[in-house]
Amino acid sequence: MPDKIQVSAPILHNQRLQKDYYQLDLSAASIAKLAKPGQFVHVQLPELQHRILRRPFSIFNVDLDSGCLSIIYKIVGEGTEHLSKLAPGDVLDLLGPLGNGYTLFPKNRKGIIVAGGYGSAATYLLAKNAPAPPVVLIGGRSKDDILLQDDFKRLGCELKIATNDGSAGHHGMVTELLTQAIAKTSNPAVAACGPNAMLKAVSEIVEKNGIDAELSLDHAMCCGVGACFACVVKRKADTPNGWAYSRTCIDGPVFKASEIWWD
Repeated sequence: MPDKIQVSAPILHNQRLQKDYYQLDLSAASIAKLAKPGQFVHVQLPELQHRILRRPFSIFNVDLDSGCLSIIYKIVGEGTEHLSKLAPGDVLDLLGPLGNGYTLFPKNRKGIIVAGGYGSAATYLLAKNAPAPPVVLIGGRSKDDILLQDDFKRLGCELKIATNDGSAGHHGMVTELLTQAIAKTSNPAVAACGPNAMLKAVSEIVEKNGIDAELSLDHAMCCGVGACFACVVKRKADTPNGWAYSRTCIDGPVFKASEIWWD
């Protein structure tokens, strides 16, 4: 079986979760069977395919029995606004699963997940497949940006929240919760997904504490298959500058924190 597949996927459900966030469930059994935590699908939007490129969406969840594949998206422009108006029975063209995902947490280490905004969606499958429920730290600008709390709780995860405005949980940055969690956890392993500023802070914290971490980078993508080089990121390398470009879509989106060259 190929490592990525293009399919016509009927929409099963397209429901609003909160504010501008939606969950889209698709019938895509062949992709669901191959999907690993941290991978994504490239979605072609009907009626807009001649004006808007495919859009990457992290795979939130899969149900192998039903063949359902789910993504979470936020209305941020014309493409996602159009997506929110699609109904069950409408069909989307999917390419996936794409990219390199997370390494599953080892049995002898306690997992800590750090998610910013809809980074929660990209890390859910990692928590679902963990040998033991991880600690999950979710951050957002406000309570409206805190997603999937109940889903993580149903997995048995210890959940902590941080909001910039103090409207839910800890008043401050989610990385402050990470520092606290590391201090209380023996032999932790960290995985994170969210805005690049958050990921840079996570990288600095784990480096200071000598901890392994994997980061899923939030980067604009065009082709999704490594052809266009629009999604390059600086990665440490044996070069005169100390870095070289890697493509987020095929070399990532998940990278070791120690590999990233932060400007």
